[in-house]
Amino acid sequence: MTLIIVAILLLGYVLIATENMTNVNKAAVAIFMGTVGWVLYVSYGTDFVMTQHQTAYLNFLEGSAHSSSAVKEFIARNIFLRYVGKAAEIVLFLLSTMTIVEILNNNGCFDFLGVWARTRNSRRLLWLMGLGVFLVSANLDNLTTTVMTLTLIHRLIPNRRYRMIYGSVAVLAANSGGALTVIGAPEGLVLWNMGAITATDYSLHMALPCLAAWVVPTWLIARTMPERIEMEFGRLPYRGDDTNLNVWQRLLMLVVGIGGLWFIPTFHNITKLSPFLGALCVLSILWVVNEIFNRKLMNTDEMIQRRIPRVLQYGSFQMILFVMGIMLALGVVGETGVLQQASVYVDREVGNIWIVGLMCSVTSSVLDGFATMMTAISMHSVVEGEGLCSSAGSYLAYFVQNGSYWKVVAFMSMAGGNILPIGSISGLALLRTERMRVGWYFRNVGWRALIGGIVGMALLWSIV
Repeated sequence: MTLIIVAILLLGYVLIATENMTNVNKAAVAIFMGTVGWVLYVSYGTDFVMTQHQTAYLNFLEGSAHSSSAVKEFIARNIFLRYVGKAAEIVLFLLSTMTIVEILNNNGCFDFLGVWARTRNSRRLLWLMGLGVFLVSANLDNLTTTVMTLTLIHRLIPNRRYRMIYGSVAVLAANSGGALTVIGAPEGLVLWNMGAITATDYSLHMALPCLAAWVVPTWLIARTMPERIEMEFGRLPYRGDDTNLNVWQRLLMLVVGIGGLWFIPTFHNITKLSPFLGALCVLSILWVVNEIFNRKLMNTDEMIQRRIPRVLQYGSFQMILFVMGIMLALGVVGETGVLQQASVYVDREVGNIWIVGLMCSVTSSVLDGFATMMTAISMHSVVEGEGLCSSAGSYLAYFVQNGSYWKVVAFMSMAGGNILPIGSISGLALLRTERMRVGWYFRNVGWRALIGGIVGMALLWSIV
């Protein structure tokens, strides 16, 4: 049964990597992996429980007779719910932040970026757009940031080739900016929730590498651009789907939303509660402000005419289901003991976190950055203790809180996802929006992203 569960995971990874060819949605594949894996685990529950959790199971029985029903109840309460809780923390955080983004987008709070980037100079526009996306994605999820940017690009640039170039740079900036903070992408959020990193230390170490992963390919691309391109400027300020807010009201909502997200790490450090609770608190405050400002529209039909938010919502739910499925699937594989055996093998045969990072980079370019990183971090747990100095201890020091391993795996998985568009959810959004070919992306953007990833890896090596 262990072989079957692992085979389902590997087959699922193949389908995820080939989504662009098979048109089988990766979220559906991930959910299938997670649900079927746990069903198979329960069907052979006695063998797994007696191998992995014998003492805990005997304590659970409290002298009662062993039975199939007791095993299933033990798995449901003591094993399965732990993984559901871990996944739910991430999903609730993503759901909260994506709802915050939808409220801000509905009210035109991001149209300031369109005003800021109002220029016909192609290179200036490339840098202004990239910088805006980089900063926004560091505070919001990179998928939502990418979709909003692609929508703006589609309105401004009539030439399809230039739309693909600007969209590709937006993907690079979104992925790189998302890896900069613990709230910018699911990868950093998972590491933060499991106690592998702290928010400040993570951002300080990732700043220069993430900047390099965006700046280097953007500079190389900018050199190929003409001086000016044709633009189609729409009416500004925001013409709105469901709001008539003035500039100061939109600015206030932007400050409440983004400022609240910045406060979440501080909230977590003070209360030690899960970050998703802080995100829900920010959402509730922004929600109240939104209803106060839009109270005249609440009972009109205008509130349901929201074309762009529906696009964002569809992509957001796919991302949430994908994250949930991957975490549940890796959880059940971990409970079989396979990941622990893989960890021992990799530590013994490789024993170098940079080689592991390179393996993650290669894998994430064709698989998915989140799936790749989750597989890598699921093989290790956070080691308690500081000042490890023995030969074995020096290697274990990579896995303490704020250890090098977590940052290397996170950055290299992100950098690999920039090489091909199928390596990230943001890249797939670009492929679907512009009907782009993977080969075109690599010829025009991917190899430049590879150079940026190498520069970023060198910077990370010098820092950690």
